[in-house]
Amino acid sequence: MLDNSKAQVTALVDEGLKDYMLKVYNFMAGGLAVTALAAYVLMSSPTFMRIFFSFNEAGYATGMSAFGWIILFAPLVMVFAFSWVIARGTSQQVQILFWSYAAVMGISLTPTLMIYTGASVARVFLITAAMFGGMSLYGYTTKKDLSGMGSFLIMGVWGIVIASIVNLFMQSPGLSYAISIIAVIAFTGLTAYDTQKIRQIYFAGDDKETYTKKAILGALELYLDFINMFIALLRLIGDRR
Repeated sequence: MLDNSKAQVTALVDEGLKDYMLKVYNFMAGGLAVTALAAYVLMSSPTFMRIFFSFNEAGYATGMSAFGWIILFAPLVMVFAFSWVIARGTSQQVQILFWSYAAVMGISLTPTLMIYTGASVARVFLITAAMFGGMSLYGYTTKKDLSGMGSFLIMGVWGIVIASIVNLFMQSPGLSYAISIIAVIAFTGLTAYDTQKIRQIYFAGDDKETYTKKAILGALELYLDFINMFIALLRLIGDRR
C-alpha cells in the first residue's frame, strides 16, 4: 500500500514538472515571437527608424540618436528590475515586465539585424534553435550536476558584457570576433545549466503565484541564452547585406 502511494506521488510530481517546463518553454517562445515582431515593425517603419537613428541632410544614417542609445541599454537595466518585481510584485506584473522586455529587446536588436540578409537571419535562427534544443534536452535529462560549470560560465558572461561595452568605443573587429566565439560557447553551456536549474527549483506544492513567477523567471533565463547565442552566431556566420 505504501509503495502504491509513493508511486502515485511520483507520477503526480512528474506530471506537474512536465506542465511546469511546458509553461516555461511557452513563455520563452512567446517572448521570442514578441521580439521578432517588434524588430519587424521597427524595420518596416521609416518613422520609427528616424527616432532610432540620426540622419544627415542627404538622408543617410550617421549613427544612433540619444533615444537609440537609451533603447540599446534598456534591456540590461530591465533585467536587473526583474529581481525586484519577482520579489515584490504579482505574477501579472512579472508577466507585463517580461513581455515589455521582449519588445524592447526586439527594438534594441534592430540595428544588428539590419546588417544581415533576411535569409541569413533565418538560417542562423534555425541553427540556434537546433543547438538550444539539444543543450536544453541534455540539461533536462542529465544526472550530472552542472552547477560548477554554470558558476564558471556566469563569470565568463560578465567578462563578455564588460568586453562588449569596451568594444562599443574601440570598434575592434578582432575583439568582436573573439567575444562572439566565447559567447557561443558560454551561452550554449548555460542553456544546459539553466534548464537543469529550472527543473530543480520546481516544487509541486507551490501556490499559483509562485508557480507562475518561477515559470516566467525560467523562461527569461532561457530566452536570454537563446538571444545571446543567436546574436553571437549571427556575427560569426551571418551574411552581411
